Amino acid sequence: MSVDKATVQHVARLARIKITDEEAGKLESEISTILAWVEQLDEVDTSNVEPMTSVVDFDMKKRDDEVTDGSKPDDIVSNAPEVDGHYFVVPRVVE
Repeated sequence: MSVDKATVQHVARLARIKITDEEAGKLESEISTILAWVEQLDEVDTSNVEPMTSVVDFDMKKRDDEVTDGSKPDDIVSNAPEVDGHYFVVPRVVE
């Protein structure tokens, strides 16, 4: 895939980058070279490759998903400037 000067200028405008015509000419060849390199990746057979989420295969440590209140409501609100029971008091935002 090759890129022309108009495409380079269009991408630069989308990226909000101001480039001159001379810079666009240089970028045209550089971007075309990069895209040619990326096209080479299509030649690699990945049909037998499992999808990965990490380069290292490991099992995640898991714990039971239990809903608790923390069993420490007094400790949770102890540093709040103002509380009402076990609730934080905040300034009114909506009138």
